[in-house]
Amino acid sequence: MRIGILGTGNLATALATGWARAGHDIIIGGRSTAAAEAIANRIGGTARPVPTVAAGADAVLLAVHWDGVTEMLTAAGGPAGALAGLALIDPTNAVEHGVGTLRTEPARSAAGHIAALAPGAHVVKAFHLFPAERWVTPDAGPVTVAMCGDDERALDVVGSLVRDVGGVPAVLGTLDRVRQLEEVAGFVIGLAFAGVDPQSAIPSVPR
Repeated sequence: MRIGILGTGNLATALATGWARAGHDIIIGGRSTAAAEAIANRIGGTARPVPTVAAGADAVLLAVHWDGVTEMLTAAGGPAGALAGLALIDPTNAVEHGVGTLRTEPARSAAGHIAALAPGAHVVKAFHLFPAERWVTPDAGPVTVAMCGDDERALDVVGSLVRDVGGVPAVLGTLDRVRQLEEVAGFVIGLAFAGVDPQSAIPSVPR
């Protein structure tokens, strides 16, 4: 597949690296042209200006901090329909750093905001619960990647990409349930910064 990457941070770099190892064609764009070129050269991908990253892509990863979401999607042509028909992967965490409180309005979700900024795109929430290094550690055990999305084909595409980096996809539901999934990130982050292992707060359920 051809995968467009919007962003040049740790998560963008990790997933771009993992997907390149799996044989995918990676196109990278970000606010820093030099950073995009450095990642592309390292993984054998291609750096392009942000407005052209989605051209010909099968999926696009939006891997930027929450404060940069609107700027990046606008630059990528999201409001003008440039991402229509594509699986748009949202791994963002709109939470207060170190606290875990969601920054979105009550009953609103980050993924819903992204969907509104990219009409026609098939937004899939995924990859927002694990640190970036998890996706470039070959000997790490399998982890479950919970996802939400409205489009079955987009969920299949993203599920395949999850498997390509050693994860196991699990669809929680449609975007109507995505705020629940985003709240889980707040729960995990809040516990982690309080010095508590989040896994210790989740009961083990028999298969």
